[in-house]
Amino acid sequence: MSKISTKYHTVIIGGGHNGLVAATYLAKAGKKVLLLEKNHDLGGATVSRQTFPDYEAWLSSYSYLVSLFPRQIMQELGLNIHLLRRRIASYTPYWQNKTPKGLLLSHSDERISRRSVLDLGNEESEWQGYQHLLRQQNLFAELVWDSFLTPLHDRREFEKRFQLVGQAGLWRDLVEEPLGRFIEKNAQSDTLRGVLLTDAKIGAFTYAHDESLLQNRTFLYHIIGNKTGEWRVPQGGMGELTQQLARKAARAGTKLFGDAILRDVQVGYPHHTVHFELDGKAYEVQTQYLLSNASERVLHTLLGQTPAALTTQDEGTAFKINMLLRKLPVLKDPDVHPGEAFAGTFHINQSYTQLEKTFAEAAAGQIPTTLAGEIYCHTLTDPTILSKNLQEMGYHTLTYFGLDLPYGLFVKDNEKAKQEVVRRFLAGINAYLAEPLEECLAHDAQGNLCLEAKSALDLENELSLPAGNIFHKPLSWFFAEQKAEIGTWGVETPWERVFVCGSSARRGGAVSGIPGRNAAMAVLGL
Repeated sequence: MSKISTKYHTVIIGGGHNGLVAATYLAKAGKKVLLLEKNHDLGGATVSRQTFPDYEAWLSSYSYLVSLFPRQIMQELGLNIHLLRRRIASYTPYWQNKTPKGLLLSHSDERISRRSVLDLGNEESEWQGYQHLLRQQNLFAELVWDSFLTPLHDRREFEKRFQLVGQAGLWRDLVEEPLGRFIEKNAQSDTLRGVLLTDAKIGAFTYAHDESLLQNRTFLYHIIGNKTGEWRVPQGGMGELTQQLARKAARAGTKLFGDAILRDVQVGYPHHTVHFELDGKAYEVQTQYLLSNASERVLHTLLGQTPAALTTQDEGTAFKINMLLRKLPVLKDPDVHPGEAFAGTFHINQSYTQLEKTFAEAAAGQIPTTLAGEIYCHTLTDPTILSKNLQEMGYHTLTYFGLDLPYGLFVKDNEKAKQEVVRRFLAGINAYLAEPLEECLAHDAQGNLCLEAKSALDLENELSLPAGNIFHKPLSWFFAEQKAEIGTWGVETPWERVFVCGSSARRGGAVSGIPGRNAAMAVLGL
């Protein structure tokens, strides 16, 4: 074990990608940095693992796609991450007069997308409305994205910016009114409306006309990344990002430790004191600055504070299923090859009305009768996470991300509830397949299906995510909501020289590195 000093410029709690980003910036600036992670491996939710030990397949265990990681951070830190474009944006199966059909949206061929949208039955107006919506999204991203790496701007400053370019209506649509109105104004098809609403519900317990506008905030984070909102595949898996960051941080001089058990933090002047354990030994270090890449609840507990009570909106709703397949399943839709359907995001039971129903059932404390969720196949875009042998045999990975499956559904009996969710997931996907998914899944040496399920409760236990919320808490707006916040980095806490560098920060959430960089800038006084 590397020697642990007793004094540091900065101690970082949590070794997820944001903590590693902050550590790298600070160490490169010549600061003495210590990073402590509770799990054995660094990376937090941004890791790759050999999920099924009998197979050389390295799956992205938790997070799996990248959109919000700014190119500027990659350039400043010298990262060599290849984010691969998926040729298909999404495929959404549906039934039309008892005939299996599918909405296929392409990144590379507009003709495919147009034909598929027109097949929904609302003629040219549907295509034009959809195109208008996409242009509006891109314009919004163009006007706000660059601000994510600057101190917080006043809300009124953004309003004036939109007014000056004649887009006061766009500001109103996406920031002031429930998102459902914007979607309903631009799309008529129940299927297309559902595809659009999905981005507002990823990891958030909300619905189209939620007056809290949580759906709007969640939607915006999913459509503005790098001014395109396109979600790309990290070559080599999510763990490649973490590994590169860890190497950069270490080479710059950061001390990195996994299996660290944090005991408490005592704030003070001119330094804070951090108590932790490593390999059964107790340590006490002093630090000028403390950065927390953990949730606010964890930070408050370490500081001896009582965390605020959780609300329904605080609950995580994500349900993750990782799978290894011997082959991709054939679809009932004869017009779409599985290599196309699974190349993008495969939406299951995500029409507008279905999404409203799943929310209502979950809000009533029930596992939704018909599950809504989406599937993604990493290996159709990047087969390198498989061994050469598995590639040659036609193996693939699938990831299912379920919606409207809040934490509370799993507290009483997690394993039983998970089994029921998996059963309903398989029934849901099999309704659109010409062969059961179970017959395509690989088996381990004991004959079990290569299928790993994780509920929000599992995410809390494994990653210390409060109530399993992948964003730590409901996502914030990207602007200052109070006068005192204007000009800050959105990472400040009530304690001097204590900053948040993870998802709990303003403009935190998802795989972005943004709060990590912003916290480093706050420490460096830039």
